[in-house]
Amino acid sequence: MANGSRHCEFRFYEELGTFLPPACRKQAFIHVFDGTPTVKDRIESLGVPHTEVDLILVDGEPVGFSHKLHGGERVSVYPMFECFELGDACRLRPHPLREPRFVLDVHLGRLAAYLRLLGFDSLYRNDYEDDQLLWVSRAEHRILLSRDTGLLKRAALTHGAFLHATDPRRQVREVMDRFQLDALVAPFTRCARCNGPVAPVHEAEQESVAASIGFVPAAGGRFSRCGDCGQLYWPGSHLVRLRKRLAEVGVSI
Repeated sequence: MANGSRHCEFRFYEELGTFLPPACRKQAFIHVFDGTPTVKDRIESLGVPHTEVDLILVDGEPVGFSHKLHGGERVSVYPMFECFELGDACRLRPHPLREPRFVLDVHLGRLAAYLRLLGFDSLYRNDYEDDQLLWVSRAEHRILLSRDTGLLKRAALTHGAFLHATDPRRQVREVMDRFQLDALVAPFTRCARCNGPVAPVHEAEQESVAASIGFVPAAGGRFSRCGDCGQLYWPGSHLVRLRKRLAEVGVSI
């Protein structure tokens, strides 16, 4: 060990291990450092974004991200808890976002469309810069979804989530599980194209809409329209395919 260096014992739990080298997963390991860094600094230096951490114990006591390490400590790091609530003194998120609203990075366009179709307010543009994503997340109190660990380590970010899955449908399931969204699904109330509100076209307008596009929905089908961009929606074979694809990952609409 270099002169002046210190060390502590780290243990990362559950899915946090996926950010670590294989030799450090599912076990305690020694981490060497210099000076008296914050526990947040050391956690992120090991590859784990702070947005993925919800509880830190140092020698069995809960601490915040700003806690200083001096050497010799035992540090246990836990991910976001899904099944039970922790006391406010333990949780590291400054203000839990009770209303699930999202902003997604430029690589998650298909996930954005799925979340919108499930009724979740999800901002997405394929030209968002990182600084814009951070600003939108903070200014509009939105959870930033990304697979970019560097982006999620940015100090300005308070609410974010790393997506482990690469398939968009499995990403949907991952988001639903992490933020407990199953009971909040409101299918086809948001536009998959622009995120605007979707509502049924008035009964008196159904025939004129059908005439304007030269199409009549199957018996019992009705048109709906996005209030922002005007995109029309109606039940059809595409809906059957969508329901089947989502049902494969346990999402029912």
